[in-house]
Amino acid sequence: MAASTLNMTTALIADDEPLLREQLRSRLLALWPEIDDIEEAGNGLEALAAFDDASDRALPAVCFLDIHMPGLSGLEVAQRLRARSRERRARAPHLVFITAFDTYAVEAFEQGAIDYLLKPFEPERLAETIERLKERLAQPAPDERSSDEGDVLAQLADRLARLGPSRRPPLQWIKASIGSTVRLISVEDVVYFHADDKYTRVITADGEALIRKPIKELVAELDGSRFWQIHRATIVNTRAIAGVVRGLKDSADLKLKNRPETLIVSRAYLHLFRQM
Repeated sequence: MAASTLNMTTALIADDEPLLREQLRSRLLALWPEIDDIEEAGNGLEALAAFDDASDRALPAVCFLDIHMPGLSGLEVAQRLRARSRERRARAPHLVFITAFDTYAVEAFEQGAIDYLLKPFEPERLAETIERLKERLAQPAPDERSSDEGDVLAQLADRLARLGPSRRPPLQWIKASIGSTVRLISVEDVVYFHADDKYTRVITADGEALIRKPIKELVAELDGSRFWQIHRATIVNTRAIAGVVRGLKDSADLKLKNRPETLIVSRAYLHLFRQM
């Protein structure tokens, strides 16, 4: 890493999804060209190891920490980074948490006055976060005795704990194959999923890709308020539905906003559309 004591900006990204790390890294470099070096870690333990292995002149000035990581959570890493910084008499890194929580849980971050990024990353939101980080980096290091960041982290952990057990947030991204290429697709862009032999087709407005995850697993992982199973082989994004046409023999057809085909709603799922 480059030396932070020479007014050079360094960063650490810790997230267990490589494609998301790559996306955040590329957007950081585009929006923050002054940044000098970015280290990556695939889990909480790797993040701590990267911090421990860095020389005093090469400690990260900013850490982007995924809340849900194997080994240690982002909050646990943050608390240990503060302790390690004190031991090394170094300025603690500024923290940005990465989360896929819904709006209700995000309130905990906002009340704690701690920066966060919601998956999938929005360039506008990331740009705002970068501006805040630049302002904080330009300020003198706070007096450790007067700093209340440790209390804020503890309060944040308590708020998140009271949201319930560590329920995994709904699926946000799909790693799908298009030929020999692996593509990262936001679930926001999916029109519908359809089972096809050993694969599941991921249909978007402009094309399709394949994944090996079966429909029954997708049903359990997707946001049930947004994605409805309408057939044993099909899950549809409700925001992609243009209309419903009642059919014969206890069935219906769905018209889609950005696709020419229609989807069949089987009898077992007709109740979802009674009010439409």
